[in-house]
Amino acid sequence: MRINNKIGGIVEIEIKDLAYDGKSVGSLEGKIIFLNGGLPGEKVRAQVVKKKARYSVGKVIEILEKSTDRSDAACPHFDICGGCTWQDLEYSKQLRYKRKQVVDCLEHIGRLKEVEVPDTIPVSDPFYYRNKMEFSFNVPDDDFRLGLHKRGRFDQIFDIHQCLLQSPASNEIVAWLREYVKENRIPVYDVLKHEGFIRFLVIREGKQTGQTMLNLVTTSGVIPESEKLVKSALERFPQIKTIVRNINDQRSNIARGESEEVLFGPGYIEEIILGYTFRIYANSFFQTNSIQAATLYGKAIEFLRPDKSDRLLDLYCGAGTIGICVSGLVGEVIGIESEVSAVKAAVENAEINKIDNISFHTGQVEKILRNQPEISKGVNCVIVDPPRAGLHPKALKKLIELDLPRVVYVSCNPATFSRDAAALVEAGYRMNKVIPVDMFPHTMHIEIVAGFYK
Repeated sequence: MRINNKIGGIVEIEIKDLAYDGKSVGSLEGKIIFLNGGLPGEKVRAQVVKKKARYSVGKVIEILEKSTDRSDAACPHFDICGGCTWQDLEYSKQLRYKRKQVVDCLEHIGRLKEVEVPDTIPVSDPFYYRNKMEFSFNVPDDDFRLGLHKRGRFDQIFDIHQCLLQSPASNEIVAWLREYVKENRIPVYDVLKHEGFIRFLVIREGKQTGQTMLNLVTTSGVIPESEKLVKSALERFPQIKTIVRNINDQRSNIARGESEEVLFGPGYIEEIILGYTFRIYANSFFQTNSIQAATLYGKAIEFLRPDKSDRLLDLYCGAGTIGICVSGLVGEVIGIESEVSAVKAAVENAEINKIDNISFHTGQVEKILRNQPEISKGVNCVIVDPPRAGLHPKALKKLIELDLPRVVYVSCNPATFSRDAAALVEAGYRMNKVIPVDMFPHTMHIEIVAGFYK
């Protein structure tokens, strides 16, 4: 029964579905209302926070009738953490709704209705799968916090004691650093006043190698007794291979800096995917789920149908992971990436794996394809793995003009993928199947891979 359907008012909503961004969907005054909680089949009491011409937005205050798909969240911080928003949804149902997100985007955005979408490929263990976590410092009162963001808040951090995403060891590292900072009176950064010293702790782990990196993000200045900090960390955690420091004096609250200092070790850790070794630096992009990345890349290679005569173009190649993994199956790989540090890492990764049939070019994909046509001369297949925004329109246009017989598209965003897929199909490509791969259990995010053929 509705109580007050105006902004700020309280309404009762029956949830019918989950949207592609993870919000639950109901109906209010004959229009859609998106909510920040609740599961299909539930009746909830919600507060209306926004009303538009075609939809409303609300936040769940109370669950009146629970869904049979609801499960108890294992994480003790679930109610306040902004991370695993689907942890209270039974895992098999998470996979089902992720597949549905892909189908909905294909049909509603791409207008592609006859595409095979098999069941989402699950992870072997939906916990402790991340190889990278960022933990924030903040000063809400006389004390300080080291943990994760409260749900929906950029300026509020809660102390994390048991996160189930990375590893039990990472929880111990967080607890150790919290006490170390407190005991040694290291000034903690205040995101509102923009004062203080230590801002973030970033932990990276090689799931296949057991190597760990600590990355301390601070403002400029001398780390108090840095040798003591390093010694203390290594005595407590012998698996640490390197400790680095990123210096960020900007107001932007991001866990990377304008400069970097190696406090211990080589400045990188290593990870293994499909038998190849990759060096990961503090600010390298690397798939967050190492184990499932192997599954994703394996499917991409299946779609590629590689041959030793192939000259492969690897667009948005990052640190070269996909291109390196397929290099032994094709004649040549040409990678293009705009991030200078990523290209540097890609060259290094090719060298340590002794790969001599791969090259990399630095620049925006659309500009290199337009201004340096000799790079793509003789290419007969391509793999693209763009950021969430999808292919740049000019890059998509040039890709269509290349008229390659095989295009493999890896995406972390079903919406922008569907938009680009529609353009490729309109240009004469066939796309028969899209495979969803679950890289991020307990979240609404999904990775997909597909092949386009002429």
